[in-house]
Amino acid sequence: MFLLGVPLLMLPFAVYNIFAFLMPGFSWTNEIWHFRMISGGEWGLTPGDMIIAASVGILLIEMLKSARMSARNVIDHLLSIVLFVGMLVEFMMVKRIASTTFFLLLVISFVDVVGGFVVRIRAAPHGITANEAEHLHTA
Repeated sequence: MFLLGVPLLMLPFAVYNIFAFLMPGFSWTNEIWHFRMISGGEWGLTPGDMIIAASVGILLIEMLKSARMSARNVIDHLLSIVLFVGMLVEFMMVKRIASTTFFLLLVISFVDVVGGFVVRIRAAPHGITANEAEHLHTA
């Protein structure tokens, strides 16, 4: 399965860059839908809201992927680190990228990197279990 070795958070990063560089005048903060809630409150949905919501969903998939132990997942995690560093450099160095939407994508990428480390550490076997120790002692 090809997607197991590729960080899926590249998708929202690529979409953001496509819109930022190929569609001058595009705004992530323009309201595209407006909803009247049952409470009587008003809520407007923007493209920035949509890409962040999709990225959080992708983050969940990335966390589930990182729970699997394989060489492909190590490569996936290394690519996630490279993606995060690239996003960080772009955020700091490219004027057109400086927005709250991109900052939140950067935060999601950071959570992916740190979460991947934590999940791998927690999922890794740690020493000998009590049952294994008892078996060794009685043998």
